[in-house]
Amino acid sequence: METLDSHFEQWWGVIFFIILYGSILFFLPFYKKTQKKPAGAFFAFILAFAIEMHGIPFSMYLIGIIFGRTLPEGILWGHTFIKQIGFAGMYINIVLSLSGLFMIINGWYTIYHGYWKKVDGEGKVVKKGIYRYIRHPQYAGLFLISTGMLVEWATLPTLILFPIIIWMYNRLAKKEEGDMLNEFGEEYRTYMKNTKRFIPFVW
Repeated sequence: METLDSHFEQWWGVIFFIILYGSILFFLPFYKKTQKKPAGAFFAFILAFAIEMHGIPFSMYLIGIIFGRTLPEGILWGHTFIKQIGFAGMYINIVLSLSGLFMIINGWYTIYHGYWKKVDGEGKVVKKGIYRYIRHPQYAGLFLISTGMLVEWATLPTLILFPIIIWMYNRLAKKEEGDMLNEFGEEYRTYMKNTKRFIPFVW
């Protein structure tokens, strides 16, 4: 218990992780109202992760109140499955978070110079770089980062928010694809046939 207790009420840690993961949102577009709600859900996910990891273990307290007992360490509190996999979840989170961050920044850079910047006076369908393989690398990157956070420190709020994030960004991706079809027509339709939405060759 001493190791787990040392995690809690470290509010500097809460602030650090909120800033660390929250900064990712600066690389996502916010010029439409529909893009703000999914970002809000992801930020709520970050808050739940940071507060339960370094602030107050609300999941543990809630389970204790409802069921009158404490779940084993690593089950909805503490490092996920720590007794089964040790700190492997933390290292998996690092790998997934770095991979997701690369996808987000790479996607942002590519789309900024290919579409948003509109150097030639009009936007164009971006098919180079990471966009050769998936249509929404930034959202796929968020999924990787969220998955890594769950693998490291899964709690009730994050488990509830995770499928909501997937649903909201999948819905947003479909909406954006509709906008692109209206703007570019058959060119974007052909691009959709040759690439997957989030996972290359799969989904």
